[in-house]
Amino acid sequence: MEREKILKAVNTALQEKGKRKFTQSVELAINFKEIDFNKQENRLNLEVVLPRGKGREQKVAVFADGQLALDARKLGLTVITPDEIPKLAEDKVKLKEMLDYEFIAQPSLMALVGKHLGQVLGVKGKLPKPLLGMKLEEAVERAKKVVRIKSKGKYLPVVHCLVGTENMSAEELADNIEAVLDAVKAKTGEHRIKSVYVKLTMGKPCRVGE
Repeated sequence: MEREKILKAVNTALQEKGKRKFTQSVELAINFKEIDFNKQENRLNLEVVLPRGKGREQKVAVFADGQLALDARKLGLTVITPDEIPKLAEDKVKLKEMLDYEFIAQPSLMALVGKHLGQVLGVKGKLPKPLLGMKLEEAVERAKKVVRIKSKGKYLPVVHCLVGTENMSAEELADNIEAVLDAVKAKTGEHRIKSVYVKLTMGKPCRVGE
């Protein structure tokens, strides 16, 4: 989709900017055609790193012990040790609070996390990423910018995701939207995208291309 059309929709959506007592998110909705999400091979389950970030601070927690735990604490991250994993699974209130976090895990702890927390985190799309092939600092920066695009419910032909906040510029939001659309098109093909909408949390959907 042409960038000018994306920018026009974003600017129209941002006209609702500042009309609420909280910072509104900017959301993207993509509607599809001629695709059956009941078929496993067609379902979307993508992770996209937003090039301009989410426009707000994303909390990150690390399942770790030993040196990795020390390194994570130096970065100001929340650390969950092996002994704390079963306790977190039993503390429903704390676990619900932790769903606001993105998770990274020491590879040796992935099985333990899966055993105690896999069912809850899996449903929410919050399973931790094992720290493989990159430094902790790099993994944290990635986790702060990642969004998930996943088919939900009865596999209706639509997906939604966050692409930023109203405090970001139209250009920044357009960069993020293009990154999401590129990832989706690579999976489904551009011809399967019926329509795309941008909206603020409490605003009206603005169609890209109108």
